[in-house]
Amino acid sequence: MKSASLDTVETLTGDVGLGGYVDTYYNYNFNEPSGGATPYFVSSARHNEVTVNLAYIDVRFKSKFMRARFMPGFGTYMDANYINEPGSLKNLLEANVGVLLSEKKKIWLDAGVFGSPYTNESAISKDHLMYTRSLAPEYVPYYLTGVKMSIPLSSNLSAYLYLINGWQVIQDNNSSKALGTQLEYRFNNKMVFNWNTYIGDERSATNPQFRMRYFNDFYWVYNTRNKWLFTSCFYYGVQERESMSAATWWQANVIGEYKFTSSFSLSGRAEVFHDPSSVVITSVTGTPGFRTTSFGLCANFLFHEQAMFRLEARQFVSRDNVYQDKGGNPTTSSGMVVGSLTAWF
Repeated sequence: MKSASLDTVETLTGDVGLGGYVDTYYNYNFNEPSGGATPYFVSSARHNEVTVNLAYIDVRFKSKFMRARFMPGFGTYMDANYINEPGSLKNLLEANVGVLLSEKKKIWLDAGVFGSPYTNESAISKDHLMYTRSLAPEYVPYYLTGVKMSIPLSSNLSAYLYLINGWQVIQDNNSSKALGTQLEYRFNNKMVFNWNTYIGDERSATNPQFRMRYFNDFYWVYNTRNKWLFTSCFYYGVQERESMSAATWWQANVIGEYKFTSSFSLSGRAEVFHDPSSVVITSVTGTPGFRTTSFGLCANFLFHEQAMFRLEARQFVSRDNVYQDKGGNPTTSSGMVVGSLTAWF
């Protein structure tokens, strides 16, 4: 499902591993957004186009005491999510190097750009129960830049410590650094619990009134190793602001999948996102705050171990006019259908 890094390629000790991934899609939004993209999303967001969400080459090296990874990425996800990064940094899905600090305790120190641990979904659709992403991962860091220490505490419990430039940035946007933590507990071979935190000063040219941000993220994964898979995520954030009261936001989702055969399954999602002060989401209609609920159903067809077709329908409903209809008028709902063909090697 999800871990602190994107696990797409296996390498042997002392060898180079090479892999690749291409995620194509067609998204039809029934509100027909005038800008050509489904609002509030960076993943698979282009409307009425057959295009590439994410394509990458994954190169890894691992020896006994050193490891490195380079993943250049391309597609509409990269264009939307890395829009504020300068130059060639716009194409770095991952780029990091690590050294083994303790052979006995298996403690690693990595530096560079790496996938973030936040929420139960990443940018890699094939690893998740639904094709589209929940709002949850769209509004936390998909990537982090800095240093990460990996510390196995027991056979079931692992800890990760992060010193990073900030909330989803490669090029730092202020002089402060942020701290992140991850605790991953594998209860057994069917169940995983994860708790992530973030603490950092978020003032920037875009949000000069922001100060310290405190964030807690909890998710759970349950795989029966038979027919059913479940995952759920809840997070809560507090944003301090200069000369203003602190603002909060939260979300919760639950996703389930039932496998009818080894090659066909159905999955469904329900989620709630609540950001009344527009800390992370600003309404495209100018309506103050952002509150919405969504429901979705996805059919998954695994052609073989390295290719998948998915068809997903999704509906969004809000008590506020945070969406726009075909004429550009504020409305309380939005819906879309997305088809995807994805392959990896």
